Parts: sequence; structure tokens; C-alpha cells
Amino acid sequence: MSEFDPALTPPLAERRPTQTEIHGVTLYDDYAWLRDPNWREAMHDPDQLSAEIRAYLDAENAYTDRQMAGSTELRQQLVAEMRARMAERDASVPTPDGEYVYYLRFRDDGQHPIFCRAARDADGSAEPGEPLAGEQILLDGDAEAEGRTYFSLGAADHSPDHAKLAFSLDERGSEAYTIHVRDIASGEEIQPPIANTTGNLLWSADSATLFYTTLDDNHRPCQVWRLPLGADSADAALVYTETDPGFFVSLSETQSARFILIHAHDHATSETRFIPADTPWAEPRLIAERRPGREYSVDDDNGDHFVLLTNADEAEDFKLVRTPVATPDFAHWQDIVPHVPGRLILDHVEFADFRVRMERADALPRIVITDKRDGSDHPIAFKAEAYSLGMSAGYEYHTAQLRFLYSAPDTPDETYDYDMSERRRTLRKQRAVPSGFNPDDYVVRRFSAATDDGEQVPVTVLHHIDTPIDGSAPCFLHGYGAYGISEPAAFSASRFSLIDRGFIYAVAHIRGGQERGYRWYNDGKLENKPNTFKDFITVAEYLIAQQYTAAGRIAAHGGSAGGMLVGAVVNQRPELFGAAIADVPFVDVLNTMMDETLPLTPPEWPEWGNPLADAAAFATIHSYCPYQNVTAQNYPAMLVIAGVSDPRVTYWEPAKWVARLRASKTDHRPLLLKTHMAAGHGGLPGRFAALEETALIFAFLLAELGSKA
Repeated sequence: MSEFDPALTPPLAERRPTQTEIHGVTLYDDYAWLRDPNWREAMHDPDQLSAEIRAYLDAENAYTDRQMAGSTELRQQLVAEMRARMAERDASVPTPDGEYVYYLRFRDDGQHPIFCRAARDADGSAEPGEPLAGEQILLDGDAEAEGRTYFSLGAADHSPDHAKLAFSLDERGSEAYTIHVRDIASGEEIQPPIANTTGNLLWSADSATLFYTTLDDNHRPCQVWRLPLGADSADAALVYTETDPGFFVSLSETQSARFILIHAHDHATSETRFIPADTPWAEPRLIAERRPGREYSVDDDNGDHFVLLTNADEAEDFKLVRTPVATPDFAHWQDIVPHVPGRLILDHVEFADFRVRMERADALPRIVITDKRDGSDHPIAFKAEAYSLGMSAGYEYHTAQLRFLYSAPDTPDETYDYDMSERRRTLRKQRAVPSGFNPDDYVVRRFSAATDDGEQVPVTVLHHIDTPIDGSAPCFLHGYGAYGISEPAAFSASRFSLIDRGFIYAVAHIRGGQERGYRWYNDGKLENKPNTFKDFITVAEYLIAQQYTAAGRIAAHGGSAGGMLVGAVVNQRPELFGAAIADVPFVDVLNTMMDETLPLTPPEWPEWGNPLADAAAFATIHSYCPYQNVTAQNYPAMLVIAGVSDPRVTYWEPAKWVARLRASKTDHRPLLLKTHMAAGHGGLPGRFAALEETALIFAFLLAELGSKA
């Protein structure tokens, strides 16, 4: 039985009707007033938020606090449990670069990372998390955060000459970063701060020039600048401007560090220019002009050729091509790893003697190594039923060492160094779970749920070995399904606070991700977007049919576009779900996609469609948009989380949605809105502060769906 107090009166937003006519349809909106006309200023400085809107959000927060007051002790217990599974004193495996190794570590009670280095031959026998012999602290995140209301580190990148550190800070949660540069030896700042950047930065080969990207008035990254070290940003030279508001700009460099790359892209099309890193004042050169629907990413092969990962020539699941640096345009692209339908190539890295590619087939990743010296290929193999895999290329080009990270739902993260010549892996670190963890106490399964249109949706399930599979268990069902982002079958220590209390933890690998290739993504976007919601419902029904749980015992969970998923499925099939967690949910998608002044709207049209110009896209979005489809029906208990500084999902989307739900729903189950008044899309910063929000979510679910004692 729910532990929430139905006698508490929730705040009710005033209804101020507005209407809009488009494509012959009238849209009614009683809560458009919750969007502050001053929202841009409020995003960067929450104190600028309208007093009326702030009062409403404060009232919602106060109501949430009152409803959750009875869980204070439980939340404290949950935070203590989750923190006990984290190594207070921890460090990454050092990464070599020239004469040094670079790493980050955390001190006891430390919220933020400390960036460090030591001599390459430094004694590595120190206890886990302890400084290496002769350690230099380059940047102390805890010290930097002191006295700041909000603090998030962006990039932190040492210069090629190892004498300087450039780093970026977000002090609002708005993802507008300020770049700083320090002399490593003295610790002094040697560059006037560079404001209003994306945090994306690169060094020239001689360590004398910085490249960075800036935001326009609509918070879109659109310009690339270069600046002589030490000069004021007013003297920066403009390198590239993107004039299409649907394209964002970013920077990267090739693994060899020979080339600086300038990328312009939306969700379906990309274009790249390059500058030799040793001639930073050269004009950028185009590799291949943008063509709608063609994507490519770039690395260089020993300086004379580029290797591109691309979907050109209808290579839906991508292929690798090689092209001369001197003549890189499309006419000179030559296949070197052909397209194989169903084998999605996700990423690639070029080393001097080896080519590495990450690929996915049957919803599981693998790494394949090509020895350029003899052309032979070999995979790095794994036997688990479900697992997550990532690779870290490091700083060096002339190396046979590849670092990769492996985990599974019941296996804490493992960091390996892999000798590509000897085909030998060495375990460098396994994530510690100080309070103890026995994988034999848990069961991991991977299933496929059949859809009405003949697809098979992968489902990853994790539960305690003692949890009965008889339909009685509550289930935490997570999904995302957008932008081609796949949900990894990875380890998370925090979720065991639910699992050990009898919850089934499940991930629905629904269309809109790329678990089953790029086709899986295309089948969950634009006019096919409703498949995403149908797949999630199919998985819920499958879990019920297999007696993992029962209708009304499932908690739907998703964030951002996954929050839109939650909003859509609770509109369509509310009886399946006993609770729903919508974290920074993109629930007012129709109104947002009709407002081209918002930061993400034009770049998002290839994902959702342009309802301004396309009546069919309007009709599709209108059919599933959570805000537009709230009706007078019973809904599950719901916890909704938002952030005033969020530039991705603006605060008024969840606020309006909650207001409409309150006015429309016919049940008395709890509906709570928690708005962070000084944080953005990522929620609370800091590794321990984030546990407070997780504890709030878990306590909400335990109160509503029940648990073992």
C-alpha cells in the first residue's frame, strides 16, 4: 500500500488558456505561461526566473518534500548503502603519454576528481587510490568547487609540451563553460578566462594556440576560434562559422594528433574539415561536403591517408573507407572494411601498426583488431550472455597497447590493457565494491520479446537469486530509444539497493537505439517513432507473461528522451505501471519542435520531424506527444525531475506536463515534481550528491510498490 498522504493538497497551477492553429488543428495550452520570456537569462542565472514561476516551482518542491518526509530515514539508509559500494579513495589506471602517466583520483569524502600525473616509471605499487610516487596535482576538483553553488568540470587537457593544463568549468548547470589555462609548474593562470564556450578545446602541436567552440544567442555551438596562448578572447581569430541552425559544431583530433578536426553535424548528416596541428593558422580544408543522410567520422592512417567510418553508398550499418589526405573528397574513397548488414560498426581508432574497430551484432558489442603489417584480423572475445564494452585509445599513436573496459550487470567494471601484437589481455583494475559483492547472488538473463510486427526486442534482466519468479516481484523497467543511443548491459552498484529488496531490474533495448543495427534506429525515429513506445509496452507485457512481475507492479523509468517514452506509455497503457519516474523528461515535444528559437529544435528535426513545415510530421508527433495526450484517466504514481538551468529539456516541459496531469487525472495516486533550482540536465553534480537523487527515486518506488524488509 502507498505510504503517501492523500490528505496533503498539491499545488494547482492557474489555467490561462491559449490556442494555436496549425495544419488545420487547434492546439490548446492552459499552462504556456510557465515558460518565462526571460528563460535564456534564467538558464544562466536562475535568480532571474520570474517570481511567479519560481513561486509555483517552489510550491511543487515543498509538496514533494512533504510527501517524501516519511522516507527521510530510508533515504539516509539508501545513500549509506550506495556509498558503501563506492571506493571513497579511488583512482583511474594511469595513461601514458611521453615521459608521464596521467590519471585522476578521488580522496575520502571527495565529490570531484583530482587530475594528476607522475613520471612514466613512477612506482605503481601504491594502494588503490593512493598517489603515485612523485605525483603532481594538476587540478583539484574539490578545491575548485569550494564556494561555488554549482560546479561541473568539462574538458581537462594537458598541452603537448606537458607544461600547461587547459580546463573548462560550468558554474550554473547551463552547459555554458568557461575555459581556463594554468602553468603546471607554477599553478598560475596564464590565459584570461574564455567564457560562453561548449567546453570543447584543443591544443596546437606547438602548445602555443588554443582552439575552442562558442555558443550563439540560442545556446547552439556554431563557431570555432583559435587564440594565441595568453591573448584575450577578444583577439581570437574566427576559424569556422556554421550558418545552418540545424547543425552543431564540435572539435576533435586524430589519434596521431597530426590533425585538428572541425565537425558540423545534425542527427543524420555530417561534414568535417581539418587543419594540420603543426600549422594551426592554416585554413581548414573540407574532406567531403555534406549530403543529407550521409555521415562520416575521421581518423588518419600514418599521416598520408584518412580512414573514415561512413554510411555512404547505402552502407546502413557503416563501413570503413580510406582516402588520401591530399585528395580526401568522396570520389577517392576506397572500401577497406566492407558493409555487412546486421554488423554495425560503432567506432574505429587508427594506431601506427593497428586498426581497431568496435562493432555490434545481435545486440552485443565486440572489438576487432587489424594488424596493418600483415592485414590479419582478430576479435577480443567475451562469453557473457549480456555485457558492456568500451575502449579508451589513450594519448599515444605508436603503441601496441589498447585499453578497454568491460562490465556486465553482475560484474563490476574491469579495466584491461590489451597487447595487440601478443593478443594478450592484462587486468589492470577491477572496480571495488567495499561493502562486498558476490555475483553468485544474482541472475542475469538476455531475452527477446516478440512484437506484433515481427521484431524481436532484446531485454536484459537482473535479479537476486532468491527473488521469486512468480509474478509477485516489483519491476524497475528502464528504456531510452532515441538518437541511436544503445543501452549498455553494464554494472551499476546503486541499483542493488532495489534488487536486494526484491525488485527485478530490466532494460528494454527498444527501437530508436542501435542494438540491432542502424535499421533499429531508423525504425524508431521520425514517422516510425511510435514503434519505440510499442516496444516498451511489448517488453512490459513479456515480463508479465514470463511471471517476472505483474500489471501494476512495474515502474517505468527514463530520462530526457527516455522521459518522453515514460510519458507516452503511461498515456497509452497506464494500467501496466504502478509507478513512473520521468527524469528531465522531453514531454512537450510538439510545442518544442514548433519553436525554432529553442537551442535544440532545428538540429532535432531529423530525429523527430519538422511539424512546422510537414503536416505528416505534425500529425505523428501530435499522436504520441505526452503533453498533448494527457487524458481523464487513472495514472500510476509519478515522480518527475527537472532543472531550471537545463538547456536540453527546458524546465517548463515537465512543469507544464505535471500541471496538466494534476488537472486531468482521475486517481489520487501521488504526482510529485522536483525541480532543481540551480542545476541542469545532468542533475546534481558530484559523485556523492548524485546519490541523494537516486535515493529519492528509490524511496519513492519502495513506498509505492513495496519491498522486502
